[in-house]
Amino acid sequence: MIKDLKDYIAIYPYHEWKIIEDSFELEHNYRNETVFSLANGYMGLRGTFEEGYPFPADQGLEGTFINGFYESETIRYGELAYAYPEKTQTMLNVTNGKIVRIYIDGEQFNMLEGSMEQYQRVLDLQKGTVTRSLIWQSPKGKKLQIVITRLVSFTNKHLATFQYELTPLNFAGEIKIEALIDGKVENSTAKTNSRIDYGPYGRVLIEKNRQFQDDVCALMQVTKQTQLSLLCATDHHFEDQNMVIASASIDEKDVIGKSYTVNAKKRETIRFTKNLVYLTSSEYEVNDMFAKAITILSEAKLKGFTNLKEEQAAYLEQFWYRTDVEIKGNIALQQGIRFNMYHLLQSAGRDGKTSMAAKGLSGEGYEGHVFWDTEMYGLPFFTFNNPQIAKRLLEFRYNTLNQARQRARELSIDKGACYPWRTINGQEASAYYPAGTAQVHINADIAFAVQNYMDATDDHEFTLQMGAEMLIETARFWYEFGAYIETKDNKFCINGVTGPDEFTVLADNNCFTNLLARENLWNAYNVVKWMEKNYPVEFAELSAKIGLEDDEKNQWKRAADQMYIPYSEDLEIFPQDDGFLYKKPWDIANTPIKKYPLLDHHHPLVVYRHQVSKQADLILGLCLLSHMFTKDELQRNFDFYEKVTVHESSLSACIFSIVASRIGYYDKSYEYFMTTSRLDLDDYHRNTHAGIHTANMAGTWMCIVNGFAGMQEHNDKLCFSPYLPEEWDEYSFKVSYKGRLIKLTIAETGTTYELLAGKDIEIIHENGTMLLQMKPKIQAAIFDLDGVIVDTAKYHYLAWKRLADQLGFEFTEKDNERLKGVSRMSSLEILLEVGQLQFDEVEKLRMAEQKNDWYVDYISKLEESEILLGVKDFILRLKNSGMKIAIGSASKNTLMILNNLNILDLFDAVVDGNKAIHAKPDPEVFLLAAEELQVDPTACIVFEDAFAGVEAAKSAGMYVVGIGDLSVLKEADDVIDSFVEPRFDPKNPICFI
Repeated sequence: MIKDLKDYIAIYPYHEWKIIEDSFELEHNYRNETVFSLANGYMGLRGTFEEGYPFPADQGLEGTFINGFYESETIRYGELAYAYPEKTQTMLNVTNGKIVRIYIDGEQFNMLEGSMEQYQRVLDLQKGTVTRSLIWQSPKGKKLQIVITRLVSFTNKHLATFQYELTPLNFAGEIKIEALIDGKVENSTAKTNSRIDYGPYGRVLIEKNRQFQDDVCALMQVTKQTQLSLLCATDHHFEDQNMVIASASIDEKDVIGKSYTVNAKKRETIRFTKNLVYLTSSEYEVNDMFAKAITILSEAKLKGFTNLKEEQAAYLEQFWYRTDVEIKGNIALQQGIRFNMYHLLQSAGRDGKTSMAAKGLSGEGYEGHVFWDTEMYGLPFFTFNNPQIAKRLLEFRYNTLNQARQRARELSIDKGACYPWRTINGQEASAYYPAGTAQVHINADIAFAVQNYMDATDDHEFTLQMGAEMLIETARFWYEFGAYIETKDNKFCINGVTGPDEFTVLADNNCFTNLLARENLWNAYNVVKWMEKNYPVEFAELSAKIGLEDDEKNQWKRAADQMYIPYSEDLEIFPQDDGFLYKKPWDIANTPIKKYPLLDHHHPLVVYRHQVSKQADLILGLCLLSHMFTKDELQRNFDFYEKVTVHESSLSACIFSIVASRIGYYDKSYEYFMTTSRLDLDDYHRNTHAGIHTANMAGTWMCIVNGFAGMQEHNDKLCFSPYLPEEWDEYSFKVSYKGRLIKLTIAETGTTYELLAGKDIEIIHENGTMLLQMKPKIQAAIFDLDGVIVDTAKYHYLAWKRLADQLGFEFTEKDNERLKGVSRMSSLEILLEVGQLQFDEVEKLRMAEQKNDWYVDYISKLEESEILLGVKDFILRLKNSGMKIAIGSASKNTLMILNNLNILDLFDAVVDGNKAIHAKPDPEVFLLAAEELQVDPTACIVFEDAFAGVEAAKSAGMYVVGIGDLSVLKEADDVIDSFVEPRFDPKNPICFI
């Protein structure tokens, strides 16, 4: 059921970029282990504590996972039928290399003993780290400040690292540190989930050997059935090795490690780093694994923890630049969408041999299996943000195509391939075929994702090497699996299948399946025609490889053209399948909440014979292909299926949200969206402990991009129909499309589009075509002087005030604000206006000279220390990025000031009041600067603190960043407070994030 969220409160404090746990509460530990998990697509570490607490099964799950590393057991059936899967596949909970134990004079650090102060744990989404900090007081009263930072590297998939910072607060003495590898691990799902009866049972990782070398220790284990080998290796070092007074190896049954004793001094911090590496025989020869681990550990030690953190942050900076969705006006949703996107990044395999499990690498839920979730939900997110990751995920399907072919043969299909409903290694692992193998729509789901990727990227190499073959083999399956049925007017029908709705199994002509299969058949026909025309040699090679016959493509097209699509003339809707409208409706409104989920409280036969849908089924088809349906059709079907859908899958709400947006049901769309946005973060389903919900996380992004912004890809163009939810002030996001990077900003004033990278491109906005062209690349930066480089305004004020005092009237700082960015003579006119005085031109020239003499005297004493904070480093960063730098100031004393500040050599050009005749807001000073730099004005960025300067730069056609008060500088393109951490990207100089 869709959750009523009014009674839900946020579990974690709102923060745009961080998830913060302010207290350790045992009853929430299991859930928090998932939320604070770290992964990189290959290795996943649950957010368990390094101390290695033996929590009972309902309080925690120690977890370390390697994508694609699994064990198999024989499936135990009560009754066995032909071609039932024979083996399970379960992602293993592997060797625990996280353990670090701290002892103070024999007392072991334990958060369940003694007392704690100032506990906090932070997942930093920009840095890619989890940091736990606390002050622990031992039972004997010794206080130790502990800060532990861990990261799982995005730049080296085999590496994780932990840094300990230990500071004795009220004692000095010996501290012992034990860094361990625990090989005694096992999966707990078979114990904790009463609905399943398959393994692995007990321990399945058997020790093969162990090795020690200096500060390195390594444990090699192998699985019982699959015979996959795993090496877990660790290295350890201190910032100050002289603190270590004793060290020893720990060599016990199932456990190895290193022990260090250090001489701790009161209030002096001990810094200890543990680097952790995992390798498997899926990638390396067993005999080479230890040497490879040594290499990785040595490189990590040489870089040091600080550099590893910087690498991690740099990787994420690029990820967020392309991927971030910014929401103004709702920090809760801002935190939620970023948390979701971060976990998607953590979950996706990058090597073409692994994919993205439904729970990512955060828990044992669903045994680490890959479902249709990846292609239908995860792939759109990656395709339009990080297409290189999308390609790797599709490569997994290509690399398991032979297993899919074999599965098709088991299903009596002579040609083509049938992908498994749930898998790790490419073979079917679903033991319950009505809700498993019968969901053959996964073939069309994968084919749809393949076509979507090819359309969005124009990656012809992928098409020729993988994509075409996958489209052809899945189309071949449909042609044999379906049939022309005489009683259906000889339409092509697909019978005995289960659609996305797992409450309606083995149905005839599931409408979603037929719609997607039709797309699959059409796309296979089109790709063959395209290859025949454009790549005849490659097509001949592919045809020979798979035995493709000349008439097959026409058979697919005829089947697609003749596909039976159920339709009710009476209700004017598309029935979910041939029998759905002939079932008794389930009384959803009067079913007690305690009777949900339905299959947990009713025999399947009871649920299956009713008209009730577990999740978006036909509505998903309308969502994916909405360009093929009228708005009225969308509305009628939405209204009907909303009443019969109970949304017992986390994959459902986002789809209803998107279709509601396209109809114009904006309130409903937002309501559905809200149930997706913080589902794991606030544990709406009370099952976050078992792992994240990756499809729902991707669905949150889809709600915004495909729903609120209305993005669709149709006829080789991106189409948008954006609107702004009433609850928001503004939102923006970027999409990658055909080598371009496009940014959308949707605000109350309308929608703006920016082409940030790539060639000009046409898009569709609402019903009109729009040409996007990239702004000229920023090549130069022009700085005003006063108030930007140095605060000389106070000296101007003192000189003008001195003149006013001499003339006998008061001149205030508020009056002085009118002089900012104005020439000397114009400033004098303003001053005389304030004093209500008039003089002839000769006298005014004398006054201006007098004021300037006083001002020059003041500034002649300027020193380098008076440069405004951060600006010099900022200019150096720009110069290092290859940009030209200039000064554009009305001051005639600019050269003297720059000399006194010792920064004249930073500037490639200096244009001041001696060169420019006209004062700001005339653009002359900036146009002259651009001319001296030999840069087009539109390729310049200007930094200004005055309204007149902003006007001048805008008139010159330049991008303007205001420094200071937003209310004064609102006409600037961007406004920042100062140059202290301006978050400036030299590669995209107009991006202040």
